[in-house]
Amino acid sequence: MLTNLPNLLTLARIGAIPLVVALLYSPAPLARWLALVVYTAACITDYYDGKLARDRGLVSPLGRFLDPIADKLLVASILLLLIASGDISGLTVIAALVILFREILVSGLREYLAEISVPVPVSRLAKWKTGAQMVSLGLFIMAPVIPEILPLGELLLWAAAVLTAATGWDYLSHGLKHMMND
Repeated sequence: MLTNLPNLLTLARIGAIPLVVALLYSPAPLARWLALVVYTAACITDYYDGKLARDRGLVSPLGRFLDPIADKLLVASILLLLIASGDISGLTVIAALVILFREILVSGLREYLAEISVPVPVSRLAKWKTGAQMVSLGLFIMAPVIPEILPLGELLLWAAAVLTAATGWDYLSHGLKHMMND
């Protein structure tokens, strides 16, 4: 059902993306703070939409479909904008590309495995990956206002890239077993 609270939280996360992007285009420090607030709220919904769905018995096919898409849209949008603006630059762009590559790979893999009715549960390591991505992007959002946090943002983005590669390999290995049996 589209109007249950978990699905509304997921839709709110998707709806927050254009607002965060618009705020990041402004050079004003206040805009960065507002972008961080909206981005943080969107990240928090990622936790609560799933928790509420499970706790209240509101898990739905729509929610299972929209939740990972909302996550990927949020992360990819912010990564691409931060690269385009130069906030993520140099070799750190490689970490961002690893993240984007894995997200596309896993999305395709999930689609294929869904066609053959093979579930792909989210691993604990993937949850850590998402957390590292979200925190690092929050730090990058604020780095122009608080430059001292940039090294931590870069470190966390690289950590997220390593976790991203590990979870991507784990999902791909799982998927290849099913692909080779066909």
